[in-house]
Amino acid sequence: MGRWGWLGCGVVLLCTACGASRASVVKQPQALQEAQVSQAVVASDGPHSSARRYVDEDLGFEIVRPTAEWQLDETEDQNSPEGLAIPVVLKHRTSGAQVVLQVAPAVATPTQFAERLNAGLREQPGFVASDPEPLPLSDSAVGFNFQVGDGVRGRVAVTEGSPGRVFMMLATWPAESPEDVSQSVEALFGAVRPLPERG
Repeated sequence: MGRWGWLGCGVVLLCTACGASRASVVKQPQALQEAQVSQAVVASDGPHSSARRYVDEDLGFEIVRPTAEWQLDETEDQNSPEGLAIPVVLKHRTSGAQVVLQVAPAVATPTQFAERLNAGLREQPGFVASDPEPLPLSDSAVGFNFQVGDGVRGRVAVTEGSPGRVFMMLATWPAESPEDVSQSVEALFGAVRPLPERG
């Protein structure tokens, strides 16, 4: 697959996430909720803490969930032959919002990734997207909003990850959700961070 060939995976995945947002939130099996892959650590700040930290040493990121309302599920899409990984999906328990994290090889800048993803989404039936713009997540972060018909709203954020990687976060939520859902999505975007370099 070429330099940009797998970027279509992001469009397909985002379309899939939109479809899931239209329906009720699907509960994951208990075994999946409790599973831990060997390279990841899930830690709690205390027995009654609502904050949970997920660390993936191999892909070089951590997530500190802003509230207990966000459920983190690991996926089986840990790494493709092209280097694209989709390690986790986060779901907001009450609103049905979802955030999919993709970790991609840094074959382009976050701005270039966002522009390509934006163009790809605009080619999909029913998608309307705003222009990419800088985000306050980091000096490199770029993102945009989109909607699918009248039923789904969404947001994309792309930023530099650990060395040699780019983080792409794709969020969707039902259009009838209260305004604070988008604020919760922004908080979760900010909770995905690259691990500091060792040494």
